[in-house]
Amino acid sequence: MPPPLTVVIVHRDASDKLARAIATFADQEVEVRPLVVDNGSRPSHLAALRTIIGERGEIVELGTNTGFGPAANAGWRRWLEAGEGEWVGLMPHDALVQPGTLDRLLAEGSARPRAGLVSADVGDGATPVVDRYLGGITRPAATRDGWEDADHPHGTLMLARRPCLAQIGLFDERYFAYCEEADLGIRAGAGGWEVGLVRGARVVNPSTTSGSAAVDYLQLRNTLLLVREHSGRYPATIRWLIAVVQLVIGTIRPEGQLPWFSPRARVRALIDAPRGR
Repeated sequence: MPPPLTVVIVHRDASDKLARAIATFADQEVEVRPLVVDNGSRPSHLAALRTIIGERGEIVELGTNTGFGPAANAGWRRWLEAGEGEWVGLMPHDALVQPGTLDRLLAEGSARPRAGLVSADVGDGATPVVDRYLGGITRPAATRDGWEDADHPHGTLMLARRPCLAQIGLFDERYFAYCEEADLGIRAGAGGWEVGLVRGARVVNPSTTSGSAAVDYLQLRNTLLLVREHSGRYPATIRWLIAVVQLVIGTIRPEGQLPWFSPRARVRALIDAPRGR
């Protein structure tokens, strides 16, 4: 009998959302073992977390907010050291896995010997790709159901294969949050692994529309880092100039920007990214 599928869940101060997320595992045929990595939650949430998990899984307490990528790495390292199972899952604490999704991801990934990273369908009708100058973007979906090649997986729900992680390594922790899955996907593709998503294997994340100045900063800084690391200085310079133009336009016409658009955060990102900060 195969071991349970370990799913690493990155959590911080949202025990109610995590409880709803874990409840969705009951709608999967595969047995799921939750491995919750806590990013410095308050005592009340930690206490609730221990009640929610009980003996069903494991909690790794980091004591501080290390970011999504570093917390995911802590869970993945624990799974790699345990040596159980070919696949490991990853999701944030508010992802709601729809019925049968984990089963489909496992089936589609296992049917492809070189599949290294596979993610669920978030329902946006788009496929994640990486542009040499723009970084992580999307293109329209090429299929309505089943496997579709992608440049990187969705961080909302993904599975990673043990030999793939053993070869390419884990998330680059410089990213803290955002773009780390794009960097991982590029490295997987360069290592000869297939990366894709499975249309129809749905996951819902009600919090994807939330944001803050910190999110605006991280998304821009990390995009500039991604382009510099994988495309070189010239594309990175072009992307930096594009960001400057976007900053000017957004400052003049803020009504057309996302609610968390922050000129101050973007200026800081434009300064920090070339300095590697």
